[in-house]
Amino acid sequence: MNMPSHPAIIRAFISADGLLLSADLPLLALQREAGGDLGAPVAVPQLAAIARLCVRLGITVSRPIIAATQHGDIDMWVRARPDSDGVTLSIIDWHERPVAALPADIARREADIAALADGWNWQIDVQLRFQMVLAGNDGHGALPPDPPVPGSRFSSYFQLQPDDDGDMAMLRAFAQRRAFRDQTAALVSDPARTFRLSGFPMFDLAGQLTGYRGTAFALEQMVAGPMVQEAAIALYPGEFGKRLDRSLRQPLGRIIANADTISAQLEGPLRPDYADYATDIAAAGRHLMALVDDLADLQAIDRPDFSVIAEEIDLADLGRRAAGLLAVKALDRNIRISAPDPDATMPAIGEFRRVLQILVNLVGNAVRYSPEGSEVRIVTECDHGQARIMVIDQGQGVAVADRERIFEKFERLGRDDSGGSGLGLYISRRLARAMDGDIRIGGAPGEGARFILTLPADD
Repeated sequence: MNMPSHPAIIRAFISADGLLLSADLPLLALQREAGGDLGAPVAVPQLAAIARLCVRLGITVSRPIIAATQHGDIDMWVRARPDSDGVTLSIIDWHERPVAALPADIARREADIAALADGWNWQIDVQLRFQMVLAGNDGHGALPPDPPVPGSRFSSYFQLQPDDDGDMAMLRAFAQRRAFRDQTAALVSDPARTFRLSGFPMFDLAGQLTGYRGTAFALEQMVAGPMVQEAAIALYPGEFGKRLDRSLRQPLGRIIANADTISAQLEGPLRPDYADYATDIAAAGRHLMALVDDLADLQAIDRPDFSVIAEEIDLADLGRRAAGLLAVKALDRNIRISAPDPDATMPAIGEFRRVLQILVNLVGNAVRYSPEGSEVRIVTECDHGQARIMVIDQGQGVAVADRERIFEKFERLGRDDSGGSGLGLYISRRLARAMDGDIRIGGAPGEGARFILTLPADD
């Protein structure tokens, strides 16, 4: 699909109370698709959050965000600058990408599995309205006594039930445009009657989702088999990340968001101690979220089939992005981050998001362990076919004897502060080596640390 071209920088202005007062056409179109318009509150949650943070802190804030649209996702880098009566947004790297379709063989296999399930047949559109209800072709496919009426809403007939992990297979599949099986649903009119749903997506000639077709099988028709002893459940690496996401990341995200709302006093003034409690809760939540992310990365990179993508990247640009992401954290400790000049470039080969992950870890460590009022420098250079980016701080440095030990799992060199999990550097080096690069430590002891990331240069 050909994506429309947009200006190199897309601009907008948001008032201090969150109203979109002006916007270039691409952003205005996104605002309207999200249900807003000029003069109305910003309807894209990620943009609204950046604007609120900029107003509250009174400093320029830069963040990468992903906005979902009807036709795909938009990756963008957003810079919010406070003005006298609002916030000026500058959006660069606006990249639109359609939702990736499944490979044809996988899509056919999923559709076949869902279509062969027992039960009566249903079809819904993208607004989740019934379009068709038919009896199945097998002995269990008779329609229920009160079948749904075409045109009625799916949610007025079925109430979806979560599985043991709190997941709903149908909603996850709908978001990913994939087939699903074994979604349990109860009748809204009679919750004691439950069904097992299976379905597969339908697309038009342009590749747009038009709805789902599936089957509903009454669970009271199932025949119980002989009781067998359950085998022990093995937690395979592939399931580990999913369980972390369902059990920890999602509830932690809600805790952090609610605590931030309370501490910012967006719903009205609070006693100062209550606002401080909420700030502490949000900070603790972010620490736990970082640990969850580290554990998920750990199980991914330690798998035998782990691989990275070879892309053309610019280390200087990634250094500037890492500095922008950590500007607020550095400001809290009165630390200045010196990033590569805006016109500096350092071409290299690596995976964009993984290199940014490494640099955020290195710069974050430098900010955490540097003395207040000091400077963290990000410097690039090229030598003998290797592109390098260095994160240099003014802290105590790392003793020569510890420069390999520090890259081991859970190693924190005796630090007793609450920051970090002891996994960041281990993960970062594994990622660097997977991209045919490495991370090493330079600098003289007592004169600050110098973490050097090397990658193949893009000749």
